Amino acid sequence: MELIAGLERLNFSVNESKVYLTLLRIGASLAGRIAKEAQLDRSSTYNALKLLIERGIVSTVFENKRTTYVPADPKKIIDYFKEKEELASALIPSLRAQYAVSKEKKNLTLFQGYRGLKTIFQDILDSVGKDDEYLVMGSEGQFRDRMPHYAPLFRSLKEKKGMKTKMLIREGRTKTSRARYTQYRQVPSDVVSPATINIYAGKVAILIWDEKPEAILIENENVSRTMKSYFDFMWKNAKQLK
Repeated sequence: MELIAGLERLNFSVNESKVYLTLLRIGASLAGRIAKEAQLDRSSTYNALKLLIERGIVSTVFENKRTTYVPADPKKIIDYFKEKEELASALIPSLRAQYAVSKEKKNLTLFQGYRGLKTIFQDILDSVGKDDEYLVMGSEGQFRDRMPHYAPLFRSLKEKKGMKTKMLIREGRTKTSRARYTQYRQVPSDVVSPATINIYAGKVAILIWDEKPEAILIENENVSRTMKSYFDFMWKNAKQLK
């Protein structure tokens, strides 16, 4: 089940994962046996095989009027995503040109769901330089608790960049895991907020940790400076974290 969950995070469907793992286990086989071993109906098996062939991790051998399906080395999965990365890299200049035009018209963006939040965190990694500061207010550990697979990766990449971070957290908050290059101070509050404010690189990102998380990204230097001034005032009056 762990392998299926891992493949799902790589955007494989459950059926694709079952069929590919079955092929790795039993080797080259006819569709009928694959369906039986994977416990899927024929139609679902054929659809999954078609998608796996498109990904380049399953091939076919046609012999004696029968089609045998052959699993490729799992390393082919990396090749598949490298091709996707190369395609994305080729598109980026044109896409950024379009983005620059739209950015002039709009400086507030709403993101929904965990993928939307990942976009925000990736923007933080891309935008904050080694000499910049990343400021956080109102964190209650929701990032770590709600995104347990991605949060450690973000933290690792942030530390690798040497990103200087300041965090204002609620006094009395439990479970504060300290990170490198990060300073912590406490502010008195009896209210547990569902929102976390991130200030960075002329932007303000407000993360709302509802059942379906959302984020509002404000790309405005004046707003960012105002929020930074407010943060600095609170920081000066906050208590050191013991």
